[in-house]
Amino acid sequence: MSILTEAAAKAILDKVVRLSKADECTARLTGSVDGNVRFALNNVSTSGVVSDTDLVVQVAFGKRTGVATINSFDDASLERVVRRAEELARLAPENPEFMPAVEKQAFKPSPTFNPATAAITPEFRAGVAADSIAACKADNLVAAGFLQDGQRFEAFANSRGNYGYQQASGMGYTCTVRTDDGHGSGWVGRSLGDASRFDAKRDIDIAVRKARGSAGAKALEPGKYTVILEPAASAGLVSFMMNFFDARQADEGRSFLSKKGGGNKLGQQVYDPRVNLRANPWDADVPVMPWDDEGLAREDMPIVQDGKVVALDYSRYWAKKNGKRAVGTPGNLIMSGGDKSTADLVRGTQKGVLVTRTWYIRMVDPQTVLLTGLTRDGTFYIEDGEIKYPIKNFRFNESPVIMLNNIEELGKPVRVQGDESSMLMMLPPMKLRDFTFTSLSDAV
Repeated sequence: MSILTEAAAKAILDKVVRLSKADECTARLTGSVDGNVRFALNNVSTSGVVSDTDLVVQVAFGKRTGVATINSFDDASLERVVRRAEELARLAPENPEFMPAVEKQAFKPSPTFNPATAAITPEFRAGVAADSIAACKADNLVAAGFLQDGQRFEAFANSRGNYGYQQASGMGYTCTVRTDDGHGSGWVGRSLGDASRFDAKRDIDIAVRKARGSAGAKALEPGKYTVILEPAASAGLVSFMMNFFDARQADEGRSFLSKKGGGNKLGQQVYDPRVNLRANPWDADVPVMPWDDEGLAREDMPIVQDGKVVALDYSRYWAKKNGKRAVGTPGNLIMSGGDKSTADLVRGTQKGVLVTRTWYIRMVDPQTVLLTGLTRDGTFYIEDGEIKYPIKNFRFNESPVIMLNNIEELGKPVRVQGDESSMLMMLPPMKLRDFTFTSLSDAV
């Protein structure tokens, strides 16, 4: 029952809305079928399929709201979940920032569903694990990885006539490859909408080469360096930064986008003029649902244009309070770049550091988005356009805001997923000057 047809989902939602005696009612129905295989030490450790379907009912009496959830859908269960939500609403205090249910919206479907991805089988997953492990065994290396795939649907309806239904699918693959002595490490990751474009044999070769090449790492003095961040290395920093594009945080002085004396930096130059960020739910590479969690329609919209901040995320309450128009919270992020690969950027670098990925990123200062974290799984010294030797990993202290003001060159964007959120992103490899490494790390 996990993936309901539109007709079946709508029948349940309509029944729930009719059952409610509250001033307003919103019902949201979601279902998913997720498969996975995990392997470590060159052996499969776990695999399986998980399916689930849930119904969330939210009702309101005036400014009092109640929410209840259930995963049974017979008439008695639907009646029970609606009454439970109403009981909770009557007991709840009034919410001074209450906003009524979203009025009817017009949604343009986005290409979130791919049949090949939805049709992934246990045999496909086993083949990915086998291909990854075989390539490592042949080179006396050790593989540990995870493949996750799934399909899902979202459907919702409310008493104001807003309604939506759409299916989606996706897959993600990561593999860490270590030398048998544990001194070298390489990594590869893929986030894909179309499983037919995935080739584990091709992708595992990236991690294998980095694992072999990273053994015997040398210590390099911490300091400021020209760096080339692969998209996976910058994803965590950029996704952290996007959490501060909330208009209320900026207006209340809690963000790097807050302006001295009050207000926000909307319309101001904040980044290098080459920085262009936008959200587009219909983008073919990173499509997302055409509505946000409240059922508000998303739009194709620029966020940063030629380095200027041109859009902030206004909640419906904050938009009403400030006379702004609220649109759906972005579900993806697309950054413009050039047409060069990471290898091309390396060839054009006289001296620098190549970073495969970053991890354990934590906030230091929210006012500047100063972050700290570590490099891992392949960090290399570049000289005269070539990888000269592997270097020990660094701890860094850097702000993505400053980072995006120190651009030397941007490469061709690829699909990645943000570490601090589920946001899909298209990010280019980035060549940056004066990236701050503060200390060495013995971890590989």
